[in-house]
Amino acid sequence: MGKFYIDGGKRLEGSLRVQGGKNAVLPILAATVLNGDISYIKDCPKILDVSTMINILKSIGCSVKWEGKTLIIDSSTVSSYEVPENLVREMRSSIIFLGSVLGKYKKVIISYPGGCPLGPRPIDLHLKALKQLGVKIKEEHGFIICEASKLTGAKIHLDFPSVGATENIMLAAVLAEGKTVIYNAAKEPEIKDLQDFLNGMGAKVSGASTDIITIEGVKSLHKVEHKVIPDRIVAGTYLIAAAITKGEVKLTNVEPNHIQAIISKLKEVGCKIHEEKNSVYLKAPKNLKSVDIVRTQPYPGFPTDMQAQMMSLLTMTKGTSIITETVFESRYKHVEELMRMGADITLEGRTAIIKGGLDLTGTTVYAKDLRGGAALIIAGLVAKGTTIVEGAKHIERGYERIDKDLNLLGASIRKEN
Repeated sequence: MGKFYIDGGKRLEGSLRVQGGKNAVLPILAATVLNGDISYIKDCPKILDVSTMINILKSIGCSVKWEGKTLIIDSSTVSSYEVPENLVREMRSSIIFLGSVLGKYKKVIISYPGGCPLGPRPIDLHLKALKQLGVKIKEEHGFIICEASKLTGAKIHLDFPSVGATENIMLAAVLAEGKTVIYNAAKEPEIKDLQDFLNGMGAKVSGASTDIITIEGVKSLHKVEHKVIPDRIVAGTYLIAAAITKGEVKLTNVEPNHIQAIISKLKEVGCKIHEEKNSVYLKAPKNLKSVDIVRTQPYPGFPTDMQAQMMSLLTMTKGTSIITETVFESRYKHVEELMRMGADITLEGRTAIIKGGLDLTGTTVYAKDLRGGAALIIAGLVAKGTTIVEGAKHIERGYERIDKDLNLLGASIRKEN
């Protein structure tokens, strides 16, 4: 699976370009099925999750090729509505094919998804919504079989602003008859990017970034070119990496409005931050300050995908900080590994109490999920000696070249397979 070796004690400084967004591109790749034509996806990150999506697209008959940083998909040759079980189990985001294949072909067979073990993440909201569009659903031996003679627009109220459910409804509804309205929709920037992609191929979707999204069904779609938005979680990860090393960095290809919750907490710990249209500059203080509380919430709140990285930073602050995880039930798998490095962290249910200011020491730790793995690399940047982070595959699901990026800023990190 590979491992990262990090020699701690190096201050990060310099400039770095942020990759295209993982959570934006995955539903967009699923959406390419809808037009039965060619889609050009620019600034597509070359990460493991994208590789899995490409394998799914190929398995159902799409032609896929890279030209530099652009991924070109031809979905005119799709020959199957069955998504392979082994690929679905690799990655939870693969459930997004539920809406796109169903929307195009009125039938899909897909297994329950896998991905990082973050606790129960039921897809009940997805299935409940699809039923409202006229889909008949059977569940057999771990597979979901969805069929509809036709899809008809409906008013759908989500019990929780689920990103995946919002995306699946959008994908299923663009070719449906009539109008679909999603109430209590997710407001993440990735939803807006999906809307822009769909509209680029001729869909009529409006309201993304608000809690009410409207989809007017159209009869057909056409070829499209689209540039993926920057990855806000990668940007946040690198800003925290700079902060923990008392560094000074400028990140380009960033949408500052997408990371305001992260920027706010970095200012609380004492960082100076300057925002421009497509860049963010950070200079860390000599002494990092603790924060009263970090509470993860759906966008625009503090992202659950940044909780682990923030925890690594708070181990280096003077005083006690509290993190409350409200989104996922089992998102503290990195805590035990940070404690192996010398961190003082107490868990009480979904709340973590971090007593900062202790030195971390390099040791061998294991990345049990994507963001927890990034947090361990961040901790390794300031730990005494060498930190070995095993389970590199988890980290490479979302970071295109985390070792090379950090080395460009002055870190000492290498990967071994």
